[in-house]
Amino acid sequence: MLREATPTEPETGAATIAVGMELPARKPLAVNLILLLRPKQWAKNLLVFAAYIFTAGFHQRAATREVLIAFGAICLASSFIYVLNDVLDAKRDRLHPRKKNRPIASGAVPVTVAYGLAVFSLAGAAALAGLLSHTSMLVLATYVVLQILYNAGLKKVAVADVFLISLGFVLRAALGAAALSVQISTWLLFCTGALALMLGFAKRRSEYILLGDRRADVRESLGAYSKGALDALVIMFACGAALCYGVYAVESPTAHQYPALLLTSIFVFYGICRYILIVFGQDEGGEPETLLFKDPHIIFSIVMFVAAAVLAMSGIKIPLLE
Repeated sequence: MLREATPTEPETGAATIAVGMELPARKPLAVNLILLLRPKQWAKNLLVFAAYIFTAGFHQRAATREVLIAFGAICLASSFIYVLNDVLDAKRDRLHPRKKNRPIASGAVPVTVAYGLAVFSLAGAAALAGLLSHTSMLVLATYVVLQILYNAGLKKVAVADVFLISLGFVLRAALGAAALSVQISTWLLFCTGALALMLGFAKRRSEYILLGDRRADVRESLGAYSKGALDALVIMFACGAALCYGVYAVESPTAHQYPALLLTSIFVFYGICRYILIVFGQDEGGEPETLLFKDPHIIFSIVMFVAAAVLAMSGIKIPLLE
């Protein structure tokens, strides 16, 4: 039985509420502000540690300090972009079955407060970047500019939307190398870009299926895609990522110096295969940052990859690979 509001009752914003029904408890503002920063997405920023691992930087205290500062800077910079994105996309997010619960779209965080948080995040990123090299500052600034361009309109353009996001991943890896003042293999950068494109197109594929006929209303670029094209793009870049990493693990100067690096390719290939199985077998991929850390096989691949890379870069010898 429904109870109509009387003139003496305060407005709550809801049309009617069932008698005895309790509204879900709202999270405190502080919690919503943390969620707005999307700390779960910071897992993507672990790419800054690529150069740290593949140059054996873990043997040097100074290198550890520099890469941790770079990680903090990219986390704050990416959070700035996420907050900006949520402010600009609030109206569309309310039409999305998952994104409608985001802090701004749900009304839990006022837009003015969100803008203040965005400024704070960007200022923090700039302050940390100032502790690094000029090259690091340039890489971080490039990342921020490209992501602003994405939010300014390029996210509405099919293919360009995913490529800009993927460039952000490549710049994360480049930031780690710049922070340590070392070179990073172009094959490793190609692999990073291909992996990012695989994840990006898998996400678009999931959204394409999930949103149905409303897809173009929620994300304009989806109107130009087709399921067949997205399937092909996911497979193409999965193959490209595996190929690029295979070449890196065999033919790069780092691989020549540390032949045991070849063993890491096993876990890269296995992780990619497992991801493809989930994407096409379960039509998943909408939240790569969640999927990558939900499947035990992928978690195993990531942990073993890092362990194998550290062992290889520590100079372990394997007779058959000498």
